[in-house]
Amino acid sequence: MSEIKFVETKNLKAKPDVSKIGFGTHFTDYMFAMDYSPTDGWHDARIVPYEDIPMSPANATLHYGQAIFEGMKAYRNNGKAVVFRATDHLNRLNNSARILDIPQLPFDTIHKGLMKLIDIEKDWIPKDKGQSLYIRPFVFANDGILGVSVAKTYKFLIILSPVAAYYAHGFAPVKIMVESEYVRAVRGGLGAAKTPANYAASLHAGMIAHQKGYDQTLWLDGVERKYIEEVGSMNILFKINGEVITPSPELQTSILNGITHRTVMEIAKDWGIPTVERKISIDEVIQAYEDGTLEEVFGSGTAAVISPVGLLEYKGKEYVIGGGKIGEFSQKMYDYIEAIHVGEVEDKFNYIEVAGSY
Repeated sequence: MSEIKFVETKNLKAKPDVSKIGFGTHFTDYMFAMDYSPTDGWHDARIVPYEDIPMSPANATLHYGQAIFEGMKAYRNNGKAVVFRATDHLNRLNNSARILDIPQLPFDTIHKGLMKLIDIEKDWIPKDKGQSLYIRPFVFANDGILGVSVAKTYKFLIILSPVAAYYAHGFAPVKIMVESEYVRAVRGGLGAAKTPANYAASLHAGMIAHQKGYDQTLWLDGVERKYIEEVGSMNILFKINGEVITPSPELQTSILNGITHRTVMEIAKDWGIPTVERKISIDEVIQAYEDGTLEEVFGSGTAAVISPVGLLEYKGKEYVIGGGKIGEFSQKMYDYIEAIHVGEVEDKFNYIEVAGSY
């Protein structure tokens, strides 16, 4: 395992009132960094003061988009600074690296670097309920040469940002527009990777949804245009006739294998609730609505954790889910996961990884 250097600064920032700032607008004093070259591999692991990155105007990522990222969170948990499912997130980062031909990151080094960074910055973890320290690891190609090819040099960084609720209106039902014209990803593409390209592909349809008064876009598959995939920033789940049904990342390789999504399914199974991952069409969902078996719809993701859906719009018609209110299952799941985060219930699944103590 590489030694991790620590470059200390005396110019520490004032910590903001998290309740008054937006998501991802303020950053902590330090960041983790590491570089890759063909001769040295991944090297020079270090924790340094947060600063802007010098970059060539011919930077390969700016022109050709070879980049990946992750999102996870740190919490205060009974006197400890902890990270939720850090190992799973870092493994998924390496899966994204594989898809985009980025050299595999040394797991032990980046895991140690993450935990050391969180320990150093633990006083930045907000204290109030529902707040957290958002963690953004990312890799980008760093060649300064124009030419469409896999890059030879890369940079890996982890930056941290104290955050409150992802949605400005907090834990409340969102309105989702089913997108039937544009597509985000297709089989054989980049959909299973957490890469900026997927988010860029979602921006235009998302803007149209916002202009029409909806919070996000629900994507359908790019081939048959009928099977549900995911929402712009989260996986999607349906509770139909007592069963939790969700699109399968294994069958639909254009879907991101969500860590929170996996968490929901594992907890639901533990609660004895039937769960299934399979293809589910928008027509099946509408039929379940019509016959009264569609009980709840909700999204899952690191940023929002659980996001109940109160309304679906499809082909000009609006379907109000559960009277537009938070469903009982969605509320229970949100409360339980949040309780795991902060140590209010037993972490029977071993999701929590300790970074340091207060």
